Amino acid sequence: MRGVLNEFKKFALRGSVVDLAVGIVIGAAFNSLVHSIVEDIIMPPVGMLVGGADFSNLFVNLSSGVDFSTLAEAEAAGAITINYGEFINQSVSFLITAFAVFILVKAVNRLRESKDTNVNKSEETVSKCPFCYELIHKSATRCPNCTSDLNAS
Repeated sequence: MRGVLNEFKKFALRGSVVDLAVGIVIGAAFNSLVHSIVEDIIMPPVGMLVGGADFSNLFVNLSSGVDFSTLAEAEAAGAITINYGEFINQSVSFLITAFAVFILVKAVNRLRESKDTNVNKSEETVSKCPFCYELIHKSATRCPNCTSDLNAS
């Protein structure tokens, strides 16, 4: 049992796992920011441009016999609805998030490219990490990219 705990500790404290956890937390915060941008900044002018429509209130009532003027009324009455306005909002939110991630990845790749051109790539001083395959100094004992112990390989 102690061996399993030590192995788990080594796994959990490895740099890439911690980086993943930080990424998830930042991603959740980023999601709420994008949601606010879509709901509070982008969709009101778009709604105004298409005749004052509030996209979050667009729906199709599948229940027969009763007309509802708002989605809240329909939900309060227990009506079955297709909320296509929310789908429009979520689609815009997705596109903004995807574009922001694209810009972020593009910037990180540009930084990596400039870092790679500045690294002395001579065969005498540089080798590849056997775990993440990034270029590292041959005398390194721990990979600065994935934090793997290079003496263990």
